[in-house]
Amino acid sequence: MADENNFTYDIVVIGGGPGGYATALYGASAGLRIALIEKDKLGGTCLHRGCIPAKELLESASVFRTVKNAGEFGILTEAPGVDWGVTIDRKQRVVDQMAGGLRTLLKGRKVDVFDGWGTLGPDHQVYVAGVNGENAMLRGGAVVLASGSVPRVIPGFEPDGHTIVTSDEFLNLRTLPRTAAVIGGGAIGCEFASTLADMGTAVTILEGMPKILPGCDADVANVVERSFKKGGMTIRTGVSVSGHTPNEGGGTTIHLGDDEHLAVDLVVVSVGRRPFTESLLGTGTAVVVDERGFIATDAIGRTHEPGVWAVGDAINTPQLAHIGFMEGMNAVKDLLGENPPAIDYGKVPWAIYCHPEVSFAGHSEESAKAAGYDVVTSKHRFIGNGRAVILGETDGLVKIIAEKRADGTAGVILGVHMVGPWVTEQLGQGYLAVNWEATVDEVASLIQPHPSMSELFGETVLSLTGRSLH
Repeated sequence: MADENNFTYDIVVIGGGPGGYATALYGASAGLRIALIEKDKLGGTCLHRGCIPAKELLESASVFRTVKNAGEFGILTEAPGVDWGVTIDRKQRVVDQMAGGLRTLLKGRKVDVFDGWGTLGPDHQVYVAGVNGENAMLRGGAVVLASGSVPRVIPGFEPDGHTIVTSDEFLNLRTLPRTAAVIGGGAIGCEFASTLADMGTAVTILEGMPKILPGCDADVANVVERSFKKGGMTIRTGVSVSGHTPNEGGGTTIHLGDDEHLAVDLVVVSVGRRPFTESLLGTGTAVVVDERGFIATDAIGRTHEPGVWAVGDAINTPQLAHIGFMEGMNAVKDLLGENPPAIDYGKVPWAIYCHPEVSFAGHSEESAKAAGYDVVTSKHRFIGNGRAVILGETDGLVKIIAEKRADGTAGVILGVHMVGPWVTEQLGQGYLAVNWEATVDEVASLIQPHPSMSELFGETVLSLTGRSLH
């Protein structure tokens, strides 16, 4: 093959993560000719260094808890141990299987995949610097930028791959630390802390905000914090870190605030992610990157250059794979003239897979009041739910926030917040209720299966009608 080849496509997609491959698959299913450029591995962060491997490790932790507590069910076992290397190997098999499936899907829909770095130039031209030295010049009727994100780091805590790690390195560690500090008590930090603590590591969460899970409803975050502490985890909120000093025998000592110190074997830095746009934009393009590094777009993902969209973590929207999916699909719909509605980012579904799990959609009680709503709320706990008692997983609750009508009764459901067993699988009906602007009376008239954990949602809504069962 020549050093540089020229190809023309309906859409050229730069980035093979969730936003990029969703654009490619959806566009191909609409009959469009698609090119997809990926510099590393198809599936991006989500598949290789995020969603999938992190949840696989959490599931391994769940299996360990189940075996450890099997005696409560009359199942006799020896005290379980952990071979973390085997756990990591299984994680990799799951990732490889999913990655192979994705490549097969793309091939089946005749998406041309280019392994290399894509750079947008003038007139929708995209230069591909191939990882194998084979370069190409692509031209698209449209271009979708889906370059993703990378972990943020803290000055003084640059990753070294063994003592100081981000999510990229953590998911490939071959041994479990005896002690660990997780800097950052957001969703990702709580998932890593939960995995480590369940596997026997002594974990300290260091969070600069007044509470962990700062984006969650306070009642939900409080349940997680109590559960974490009950499991032996230490949680420090409102603290700052200034650096660390490696210890002679391994590990390091973290310096906190006013002359406090914490010695640990491992530090996991989990303070969010930043957009990755390096080498993405060449000369001659009107695409704008804002002061925080995000690609500037309108509500549908259109950039400042006509015919160029941006989706996923590279734009300033919730950094969730399923958001990237929808943004990619909307870009295809928009270029086809189908006028997709803008995503209401205040009502998207959120899922956090720590133990106990968290899920929510719509307003929290705090945000609803801040937005000017007069609200009524109801909370029901899993301790009263038969299925949860059977499972032995009773930490948690369901909380519904509804708008208060003039007569004092509950009206439109503004938010649904859950914490407890398998709530990431239970949010669906709450998400629909919030987005369809359903009223309490409308949802309360529907039947929930019994016994099920999902009936706690129905009972919580029912109580807002002024009547209830359990």
